[in-house]
Amino acid sequence: MQTVMNYEIKDISLAEQGKKNIEWAQKDMPVLNKIKERFKKEQPFKGLRLTASVHVTKETAALCIALKEGGADAVLAASNPLSTQDDVAAALVKYYDIPVYAIAGEDSETYRRHINAVLSHKPNLVIDDGCDLVATLHSSRRDLLDNIIGSCEETTTGIIRLKAMEKEGKLSFPALGVNNSLTKHLFDNRYGTGQSALDGIIRATNILIAGKTFVVCGYGWCSRGAAQKARGMGANVIVTEVDPLKALEAVMDGYRVMPIAEASKIGDIFLSITGDINVISTENMLTMKSGVFVANAGHFDVEVDVNGLKKHVVEYKNIRPNLDEWVLDNGKSIYVLAQGRLVNLVCAEGHPASVMDMSFANQALGMEFIVKNRGKLENKMYTLPLSVDEEIARIKLESMGIKIDTLTDEQRTYLNSWQQGT
Repeated sequence: MQTVMNYEIKDISLAEQGKKNIEWAQKDMPVLNKIKERFKKEQPFKGLRLTASVHVTKETAALCIALKEGGADAVLAASNPLSTQDDVAAALVKYYDIPVYAIAGEDSETYRRHINAVLSHKPNLVIDDGCDLVATLHSSRRDLLDNIIGSCEETTTGIIRLKAMEKEGKLSFPALGVNNSLTKHLFDNRYGTGQSALDGIIRATNILIAGKTFVVCGYGWCSRGAAQKARGMGANVIVTEVDPLKALEAVMDGYRVMPIAEASKIGDIFLSITGDINVISTENMLTMKSGVFVANAGHFDVEVDVNGLKKHVVEYKNIRPNLDEWVLDNGKSIYVLAQGRLVNLVCAEGHPASVMDMSFANQALGMEFIVKNRGKLENKMYTLPLSVDEEIARIKLESMGIKIDTLTDEQRTYLNSWQQGT
């Protein structure tokens, strides 16, 4: 670990490879690149301090670089102790002059210290992934609240926390839920998480998915993607749900649906993606077959009750990176991936750049929206206007060489009239 006055990373000598990886991601992020070029000319964030707590990957690096090009004085901390790409952190420090506080594998104490370090930057703008920055601002760093213009939140888990704060009247500034944008959750969550979660499981285990009984907990957009990809690889997919509408949709999509207590007894691979706590309980895991694989792709390491299961472990065996065999007191073994943390970011590299392109375009334009509407927004949750979603989709299609039709004047009039059609 190397510590300097304004950053804390693993090793600055990793910077050259990190720069190559960032540039590789940028080649596949045409929407964000177009926004970055406009930001560079218009300088919408000039004179403003920005603090971000996101997964330190090559894709989020591209976002931070775009915001810096737009005039932001940016600093960055990890939003997850295990997801940091150390070479990317080094490159941001050395080549892009963005202070980073993130080390892959850092313990919880270091993680919290890094969150407080970047908040000492006294931000005007906040980008969060999981709401830890905003939660810390509202608890132990309330002295900084008056500086904040607003925040953007990347993920479902963070939005759940922000909605709870708004409901209780605790939210002290406007917050934009990027995950609510269509060009975020319809694509990043479904195709990004769907692919990267399976990628993480396969990298960690090298097992064959085909023929396995694959249990997906939840049927939100992320879970839909994982179920789709698992079925596409030949798995027999079971979905567990608490929402009757989502459960019905899963049935109509052709999946078996049952309670987790039943699925626990027959599954081979378990993946929880819900944003809730103890979705796969200790009791569930004790009834599982010996040799099952358990993973989590929700934001925090609470979806699978690994702490409860530890009370029944008689031996831990590290099999390979990010794959541990837990031998239980009932004689069974369970293979735990990534210590119960985000399997797609710990065991793999997270989402492909091409899908994060749209997500981070929303983040960049969300920051601009908050700045442009400074003083006009209430202290509550917002979603970017639909016109922004449509513009992001249009640019993305153009970059893919795809053209679409446009409405004629006659068609537009017809769609907006109540007098025609009979």
